[in-house]
Amino acid sequence: MKLVIGIVRPEKANDVLEALYRAEVRGISMSRVQGHGGELDRVETYRGTTVKMGLSEKVRFEIAVSDSFVQPTIDALCEGAQTGQVGDGKIFVVPLEQAVRIRTGETDSGAVTPVGK
Repeated sequence: MKLVIGIVRPEKANDVLEALYRAEVRGISMSRVQGHGGELDRVETYRGTTVKMGLSEKVRFEIAVSDSFVQPTIDALCEGAQTGQVGDGKIFVVPLEQAVRIRTGETDSGAVTPVGK
């Protein structure tokens, strides 16, 4: 099992959700975050004052998947999020030691969706 974390542009969130749905990836958590990576410092005007913006709004997807769904999940995140511009985001894949479905008590691969294909 792996936890796939994708950080993408907010305007691409719906495209990512559609791509994940088409890839039959379910069990998604999504949250708004702020951060910066390789994108250059942005300058915006706020109430007539020029402000240097250090952090950008992003959307973070967290998806626990069985091993067979790691690559389809990565492919779907890339498909939905890619614009070809700096700031498209990053994907991190980390080992997931244990998962428990609270409703049924299922553990590990049985607790993450999707399960095997």
